[in-house]
Amino acid sequence: MTKIKKIDVMSAAKVEGLIGAVIGLVLGVIFALFGAVASSFVGGREGMGMMIGGGLGAIILMPIMYGIGGFIGGAIGAFVYNLVAGWIGGIQIELENK
Repeated sequence: MTKIKKIDVMSAAKVEGLIGAVIGLVLGVIFALFGAVASSFVGGREGMGMMIGGGLGAIILMPIMYGIGGFIGGAIGAFVYNLVAGWIGGIQIELENK
């Protein structure tokens, strides 16, 4: 058995930030696609421009916001894990060498 005693806060924050950015990009693309489909049903040309603009905004803003949130959440999570692991010990895992 191997024990995880401590997690580097910055490395966890960077990994979680990147994961959040990727999830934000996927969701932003989905929002843009739904916006484009919805614009074809409602509002004519003015509605289409608004929906496409909102979709492009989602593709740009969602990865940034999810990335920032993931970075902050990863840092807080690693910090709290380190506190708890100091009190009660770390997580024990079993590794296998091949």
